[in-house]
Amino acid sequence: MNNEEDFLQKDSTRDEGNETEDNSMNKLRKKKVTKPHICSTEVEEMDMSSSNDCMRDSSQILAPPQLSSRMKHIRQAMAKNRLQFVRFEATDLHGVSRSKSIPAHFFQEKVSHGVCMPRGYLEVIPNPKDSEMNRIRATCFNSDIVLMPEVSTFRVLPWADRTARVICDTFTVTGEPLLTSPRYIAKSQLSQLQASGFSLLSAFICDFCIFGVPEFLNSKTISFPASTFLNNHDQPFMQELVDGLYHTGANVESFSSSTRPGQMEICFLPEFGISSADNAFTLRTGVKEVARKYNYISSFFIETGFCNSGILSHSLWDVDRKKNMFCSTSGTEQLTITGKKWLAGLLKHSAALSCLMAPTVSCRKRYSKDSKDLKESVPTTWGYNDNSCIFNIKCHGEKGTRIENKLGSATANPYLVLAATIAAGLDGLHSINEVLAGPDESTDFYQAETSEIPLKLEDALVALEEDQCLRQALGETFIRYFVAMKKYELENEEIAAERNKFLEYFI
Repeated sequence: MNNEEDFLQKDSTRDEGNETEDNSMNKLRKKKVTKPHICSTEVEEMDMSSSNDCMRDSSQILAPPQLSSRMKHIRQAMAKNRLQFVRFEATDLHGVSRSKSIPAHFFQEKVSHGVCMPRGYLEVIPNPKDSEMNRIRATCFNSDIVLMPEVSTFRVLPWADRTARVICDTFTVTGEPLLTSPRYIAKSQLSQLQASGFSLLSAFICDFCIFGVPEFLNSKTISFPASTFLNNHDQPFMQELVDGLYHTGANVESFSSSTRPGQMEICFLPEFGISSADNAFTLRTGVKEVARKYNYISSFFIETGFCNSGILSHSLWDVDRKKNMFCSTSGTEQLTITGKKWLAGLLKHSAALSCLMAPTVSCRKRYSKDSKDLKESVPTTWGYNDNSCIFNIKCHGEKGTRIENKLGSATANPYLVLAATIAAGLDGLHSINEVLAGPDESTDFYQAETSEIPLKLEDALVALEEDQCLRQALGETFIRYFVAMKKYELENEEIAAERNKFLEYFI
């Protein structure tokens, strides 16, 4: 593997890619950054009824009085629910939850000191081989990292007996943020967005498949779809899932059967900040645990013929979260200049974005599902209220104008999807001065140059490596590691075994 040294070598320097250049920032109108309002939520009651008036933003760092109040509520929730364990969860590079559980009576101590975990748990490929693990002897890979809980994400898990969870950020033992942490990268990009005078309202729309489980299931068993999963089919399962997500703070706006047998779609309510990615992260574990209670398994994996998408619907707001910056005041269903620049950034970086949002060989097949020609790439498409486009601009409904980024698959890490979308959009605001013309408009407006979307993962990795904007925004350390990891997977994994590998891993 050509990049093996980069893959294993410790990068002791701090990532400077998340700092926006001063000359770029001067192109944006400066706005005063105000402290976002924090919702007061009773943890033990899990009362989310005020979410419409007070959007949760779990990226907020709690001040000591707020932390003390939050811990009081947590102690009450522990007593009321007679909790035995608390999971300290963190995302790995694939968006899958890795956790350590502690006895509940140690929780307050661990809030201060964190929980240690081997770094390799968060950075290895899904199913590491013994030979691979024996081969890795790098200090950075074998060292411990510390899971530090974000107490605002503490929730009692409805689908686990006497257990709660808290989402964690990851740090080195010396207190430095782990530069390959997807959640840290997403938070950094949200900070850059706030410094530019904006905030992001977003929600994920996720597809997943429900399979019936034979009596004995092993890695070679071919599961079968649970017939056509209509909206009213097996209501107890969906009711428990949606209700459970609600009590973990992930508000489901709607759900429905999708286009394939056994395929379901869940749409979350839009939220500001990191919360939308937290919600998608919670779904990935929650749906699996609830499914197993009903003798099902669920999978986000895309096999041939299936298209489990992971759409990021988002809109740009002012820093006070009062005005949608995509909405035109003229009454026409058009993006504002700000919206067009943001879209132009997404179009410009779509090739590199696709690498992070469709990170496996199989999930890239959907890019060419409608093409009969053998091509190496397909054009990036966009349009107004056109669900066939990769970037679909919706100007209708009570949510106001928003852009659906449909590059993503359900197997993508939601934190990376959020971070990369912000990085590309910000570059459009900073560097693109021309007005974007509509695809069917006969005007003299400049049509932004778009990048083709590679159909092969290998070509997408090259596009990511060559995209200086995303390299700087997401960090050289992360890009080197992510690319090397994917190249290692491509070199060592057989495509024929990919379905079982991912079905086994993601369930």
